[in-house]
Amino acid sequence: MTERRVAIVTGSTSGIGLGIARRFAHAGHDVVLNGLGDTGEIEKTRAELEAETGAKVVFDGADMSKPDDIVGLVHRTEAAFGRLDVLVNNAGIQFVAPIEDFPPERWDLIQQINLSASFHSMRAALPGMKARGFGRIVNIASAHALVASPFKSAYVAAKHGIAGLVKTVALEAATFGVTVNAVCPGYVLTPLVEKQIPDTAKARGITEEEVVRDVLLAAQPTKRFVTVDEVAALALFLAGDEAGSITGAIIPIDGGWTAH
Repeated sequence: MTERRVAIVTGSTSGIGLGIARRFAHAGHDVVLNGLGDTGEIEKTRAELEAETGAKVVFDGADMSKPDDIVGLVHRTEAAFGRLDVLVNNAGIQFVAPIEDFPPERWDLIQQINLSASFHSMRAALPGMKARGFGRIVNIASAHALVASPFKSAYVAAKHGIAGLVKTVALEAATFGVTVNAVCPGYVLTPLVEKQIPDTAKARGITEEEVVRDVLLAAQPTKRFVTVDEVAALALFLAGDEAGSITGAIIPIDGGWTAH
């Protein structure tokens, strides 16, 4: 049985990140939540998760667009728990527009949160993991780490960057008991996806219903959204002892999308 571990899950106050945090806590691991939202609602979620699982659950409001905040998140976790065993880089944002209309400031912010944040968190976490001879780093990428879609230049570029970053760091950490992988979900009906449906409809000149049927689920042969629980289960497996030989992997969980 995998021993009790300490995990950071960034972007875990809603959506996929919260699902992963819940799965880890229910498996008996201590969890550091991170993300945006109403302070009262976040505390309610934290307290409920701690009470129902018996795991220690804390919240850290580090801003994933700020390198110093990211390094502080890792160091505060190590100071509070004595170690960091699992790092799940999940925080992400999206913006949809043709490239000629794409605001440069949105490009910059997407690169900061969706790509650079993983660099800064891994850079901060690896020394401790290497010294202890164990670590699991799981980056929640996207099917867009493997294929592209129109009007998502910043997001696709960042997710492709994550794939290259994961492979590189996996090679560097391979002899230290540290694995580094990317999970690449297809479309999951999270708040992030729900928010981009109207933008995609506007960009393509179609209805929101047509976006779901003809754009989102058209890419997935299963014709259904990937579930949060499916992604969370894969992340938990990759953090376990049985996944010790899986590293540098870019793993689709996309209903067959990237099999085309």
